[in-house]
Amino acid sequence: MTIGLLTAELQIEEADSLKDKRQVLKSLLAHLRSEFNISATEVGDHDIWRRATIGVAVVATDNAFAHQVLDKVIDHIESNPRVDLGHSEIEML
Repeated sequence: MTIGLLTAELQIEEADSLKDKRQVLKSLLAHLRSEFNISATEVGDHDIWRRATIGVAVVATDNAFAHQVLDKVIDHIESNPRVDLGHSEIEML
C-alpha cells in the first residue's frame, strides 16, 4: 500500500476577503474530491486572503498509480482560472 501526499501553494488573486478565499477553496476542494476520489483540505495560510496551502492524499496499491493521480490533480489545479499554482511537492509514504 502506498500513500501519496501533495502539498500545493495557491494564489487566489480575486479574493478580497477571507469569505472570498473560502468560497474559491470550497469549490476547488469539493471538485477535486469528487473528480479524483482523494482527500483534500486547506493545511496552511488560513488567515491570508490571497494565499492558501492545500494538502491532498491518495491511497493506492503502488507508487506509480498514486503519482499519476496526484499529477492529474496538479494539472486540474493549473487549469483552474481562479487560482494560480505556486510551489507543489509530491511525497510517497
